[in-house]
Amino acid sequence: MTSTETDLAHPALEPYDLGPLALRNRYAVAPMTRISATPDGTPTAQMADYYREYAAGGFGLIITEGIYPDAAHSQGYLNQPGLVTAEHTAGWRAVVEAVHDAGAPIIAQLMHAGAISQGNAYGFETIGPSPVPPRGRMMEDYGGVGGPWNAPREMTAADIEEVIAGYVAAAGNARAAGFDGIEIHAANGYLLDQFLTDYTNQRTDEYGGPVANRIRLTARVLRALREALGDFPIGVRLSQTKVNDFTYRWPGGAADARIVFEAVAADATYLHIASEGRNFLETARFPDGTTITALAREVSGRPVIANGGMHALPQAADVLTGGHADVLSLGTGALANPDLPRKVATGAELAPFDREMLHPMANLDTTAAWRARQRA
Repeated sequence: MTSTETDLAHPALEPYDLGPLALRNRYAVAPMTRISATPDGTPTAQMADYYREYAAGGFGLIITEGIYPDAAHSQGYLNQPGLVTAEHTAGWRAVVEAVHDAGAPIIAQLMHAGAISQGNAYGFETIGPSPVPPRGRMMEDYGGVGGPWNAPREMTAADIEEVIAGYVAAAGNARAAGFDGIEIHAANGYLLDQFLTDYTNQRTDEYGGPVANRIRLTARVLRALREALGDFPIGVRLSQTKVNDFTYRWPGGAADARIVFEAVAADATYLHIASEGRNFLETARFPDGTTITALAREVSGRPVIANGGMHALPQAADVLTGGHADVLSLGTGALANPDLPRKVATGAELAPFDREMLHPMANLDTTAAWRARQRA
């Protein structure tokens, strides 16, 4: 990208109010699993520096990696951070303070891995809506041992209540740590998305069958959080694609999407539509050309965050000016350019993402080593 290709008045640089959160621009850091906490799930000083760098680089909003909300079954990866203990809360408080000192709000994403917890390779029990093995294979870059996932234990009614209670407790810890909001991860193949997905949910109770039933658990989690937290910002992340299935799409297309968005609208401050590493243009359009994000805005009446290739300036501008979304979340583009908003404002060239930043492990040590090699 050259300066002549850069519009210094790019619409992503405009301020925006995401509910009660005043953002200095429309660039958000997307959740990215970094597996760099201590073995017991406590955030580290390295993590505080990592998140602070994005705030110092000009991003308007930071959304954390997925944080596990309970100690029973929710943890997806070894060295994933939690929000369960007092130590977790104190560790996150240091992260939040570092980000706030650099001028940005930060939202905690709460994620229950369900059946795609890679911990099952180490003897942890996994749970899910039905005893159906997830598609694909465990991811070695994220600490998996390779090979297929095991079938989870089918969740009972008591399990469902415990999961909801775990989200509520973790959200309370997030607020105590000073976070500016929380985001419920109901996307990308994790537990809540397993309930929404037809082939992983074969239940015959009120949580299975038609899509209105399959989105019920996500809606219940949001309702419980709203009742517990009042007007505290609560977002929800949704997707069609998954970490273990890039090709899945909601069977009913736009009709299913309307039911999903209507179910979550009442209690969500915003909707975050994820692409799971795919480009927005590839994952966000229905056959009639309508985008899933524009439909989410229309049906829910809530602000929408779009994801997928938003480091590409023409696409990012089209998404914002075309009424498709209100805020843009960046994953790999942010990882390669922690100061991306400042670069866009000055017309500086963006660095391309290099997958070696995440190999052999997708953690902060690997990224730091990659950067050291670039400086050498």
